[in-house]
Amino acid sequence: MNWKQLSDINALESIKANKSSVTSLIFKHSTRCSISKMVLSRFEREHQNSDMNLYFLDLLANRVVSDRISEDFGIKHESPQVLIIKNGNCIAHANHNAINQLDLSEF
Repeated sequence: MNWKQLSDINALESIKANKSSVTSLIFKHSTRCSISKMVLSRFEREHQNSDMNLYFLDLLANRVVSDRISEDFGIKHESPQVLIIKNGNCIAHANHNAINQLDLSEF
């Protein structure tokens, strides 16, 4: 997958400011969690051809960004977690195994 690393607040602000027709997806991943690794692997297999802007957030290296996401979108932090962002708003989110039940074609 063509992940863009989400590693600072400025990048998050750019995602929120994006008013184009392209939807963004943020995958919050804990590199120490086996469930997170399993969900990420499955997600990558099932969504290889996504036309969304795909952002990958390493939670352990970028906790400040993760906390800001929770604040800005009013969504409790979970790991792993996916947020779908369109026009600066979180229009869907899922945690743990529910991530792989998301139908990205809806967005």
